[in-house]
Amino acid sequence: MSERYVCVHGHFYQPPRENPWLEMVELQDTSYPYHDWNERIAAECYAPNAVARILGTGAQIARLVNNYARISFNFGPTLLAWMQDKEPGLYERVLDADRDSCDRFSGHGSAMAQVFNHQIMPLADAADKRTQVVWGLRDFRHRFLRDPEGMWLAETAVDLATLEVLAAHGIKFTVLAPNQAARVRPVGGKDWQDVSGNRIDPSVAYVQRLPSGRSIALFFYDGPVSRAVAFEQLLTKGEVLAGRLLGAFSDSRRGPQLSHIATDGESYGHHHPHGDMALAYALDQIAAHPGVRLTNYGEFLERHPPAWEVEVFENSSWSCVHGIERWKTHCGCNSGRPGWHQNWRGPLRAALDGLRDGLLPAFEKLGGKLFTDPWAARDDYVGVLLDRRPETQDAFLARHEKKPLAPAERVAALKLMEIQRNLQLMYTSCGWFFDEISGIETVQVMMYAARAIQLAEELFGGSPEAAFLARLAHAPSNLPAEHPTGKDVYERYVKPARVGWKNMAAHYAVAALFQPPGESFREFGYAIDRKDARTLEAGRVKLAVGHATLVSEVTREEADFAYAALHLGDHNATAGVVEYPGDTAFANRAAGVVEAFQRADILQVIRLIDRNFGEATHSVASLFRDLRRAVLRQIRQAGIVDVRELFRRVYEQNLPLMRFHRHLSIPLPPLLRATVEALFDTDLRSVLQLRHGSIVEARFDSQKVAEIRGLVAGARELGVELDGTLGHKFTHVLTRLAEEWRVEPTRLDLLQLLSEALDLARQKPLESNVWAPQNVFFDVATSVFTARARLARTGDRPAREWAAAFIALGEKLGIEVDGLKKQLV
Repeated sequence: MSERYVCVHGHFYQPPRENPWLEMVELQDTSYPYHDWNERIAAECYAPNAVARILGTGAQIARLVNNYARISFNFGPTLLAWMQDKEPGLYERVLDADRDSCDRFSGHGSAMAQVFNHQIMPLADAADKRTQVVWGLRDFRHRFLRDPEGMWLAETAVDLATLEVLAAHGIKFTVLAPNQAARVRPVGGKDWQDVSGNRIDPSVAYVQRLPSGRSIALFFYDGPVSRAVAFEQLLTKGEVLAGRLLGAFSDSRRGPQLSHIATDGESYGHHHPHGDMALAYALDQIAAHPGVRLTNYGEFLERHPPAWEVEVFENSSWSCVHGIERWKTHCGCNSGRPGWHQNWRGPLRAALDGLRDGLLPAFEKLGGKLFTDPWAARDDYVGVLLDRRPETQDAFLARHEKKPLAPAERVAALKLMEIQRNLQLMYTSCGWFFDEISGIETVQVMMYAARAIQLAEELFGGSPEAAFLARLAHAPSNLPAEHPTGKDVYERYVKPARVGWKNMAAHYAVAALFQPPGESFREFGYAIDRKDARTLEAGRVKLAVGHATLVSEVTREEADFAYAALHLGDHNATAGVVEYPGDTAFANRAAGVVEAFQRADILQVIRLIDRNFGEATHSVASLFRDLRRAVLRQIRQAGIVDVRELFRRVYEQNLPLMRFHRHLSIPLPPLLRATVEALFDTDLRSVLQLRHGSIVEARFDSQKVAEIRGLVAGARELGVELDGTLGHKFTHVLTRLAEEWRVEPTRLDLLQLLSEALDLARQKPLESNVWAPQNVFFDVATSVFTARARLARTGDRPAREWAAAFIALGEKLGIEVDGLKKQLV
């Protein structure tokens, strides 16, 4: 029997979601109860695959495995940047998996690189093709500390020019869909065989000869099995997935065979819940199958170089049957909204192409004055994106400056590079993938365009925005009553999001009314240095006056400003910001406002803010999204306290009557039911001390457990349903308790507290995800249990109590503990 190999490739990708002015992903309501879609998909897919569960007897967890170490995978660079910042533990597990896979697969790491921000490469011009590959390579080397062998192409979209760039930069292979192969022949042969229409044999590697004389290896994944994983519920059972992968082998084939699939990695957990577990189980079964070896593409290519030559269909992809039309025309490929068109795709691309090409002469002219080679500087700028520290920026400028640059020229040089960065990001493929031009993905690419426009206005004068909007006006929306064209979408959603130094200063000023400003801090890509800050209060009214300096960590541009802000109670706040007028003028202006406030002349305070700090047009609405929500929540608290006490009186006065209703099996009247639900819900949140979905309570102890248990029991007694998102929030409690226990694993009290909390996690409405406690349990079992069990066997009473409690905790977590019990005998 021939050698048989199995490889599963996961393309793990999210589009860049950062606000281009704030350098952060803002709150996304559609991802509720999570903060944003990156966080949600990380919780549902990326993290579970790093510690996937293998079930043993009785459906209990036998062990945890890192799926990434046993498959081929790529993560988009922009997603990895977010992960490094927001999910550093997960990020390290991904890097660890690649290192482990090098040991597993004969020195070949499983991670593949990816073109930087998922551009459709055949639609990119020559310069953008190069930059996408160079930035993707540099990002990969920075993170994985090795050269990549393969590179993933966005949507597997391919043309020969793209393959030339890959090969020129040392990429050995990429992965394509079977429909992208046109014809094949044996290496050295003359006669071509037509394999169009998905007829290529996916079980071997191929070589594509390129016009330059270079070549690159290509793998064409198994289409039917990949499609079944993505769309046909193949991940419902791991053994079924294993069976399909093993069933792809054929006794009629001669030589080594590779059964391999490629899908969006999000299939394994996000699109298909528990798909991570199905994958882990399937990989286990395949690894144990006689005569079959798990592999990755690099290892297979080294062992079995291509014996067949292939020619691809240029301008083809895996997600558009029309080639690459999905990213430029209304071709019929969409995400399934009946009756909607995508006639907006062409005008959107024309608008972006026009913006890019229109800025090219100014880029080369100014870049030629600042840099020895502006294009080489652009390709090297990814090093700054990977490390925003001033010393990295200084080193970049030192490498590329044409002459020693003055401070203003250094700012201009960095702005020039940021224009190019945003011109790259605006071509992210998701901007065209879905059905409507006002969708969040398309608005996002417009925001990158708007940031490039803003920087161009600051550097070159004039405005390319008018021509950009003229082209967008030809992009029809599917929601004409709300926004007839792309121009209207831009005006409604993008233009208001533009941020300049005044917006940042206004945010700082209004925020000073609700949270004490630090001496200096970093936020939204800015370093903020407080020079002077005063706050005064008189009952519900509050005044904040100050002076601070903003320094952009992206462009090093500075702005010195003064502000005055007034809070009249509730959501009524007003603020003014101006360029710093100098020490004497600021002192006089501040003194005037403070004096008027101290004599309670509020109208005069407002007049002085208007006169001396710019028109007081800034308000709570001027805060950026996350803090705006937090401030409104804070403002609501006082009113909620009053309402809560009113509800409590109604509850206490009517409790006997409500119990009598329950005794007679009569539903509670809607008004009483709503009152009780609201009261118990707010009481539970108060005990948990939840803010923004996080726990801010200093300690969570047994008393809190008892309070929560009583509230849950009270709600159950009256038959009221509480907010189901409390379970998601209680998950944060469990995670924090587990992490506290991880730090001091031998403390019996922490172990017991976690166990008590887990009892609550089984009850509505607190049904929670116990993923984090399970992970910590396995870590403690590996690092601590053996030593404690040894002590317990000697008769040490504390060790025996701890071991018994530990095993009981494992049973609550659904973990196999028979092996642990044997260690105590």
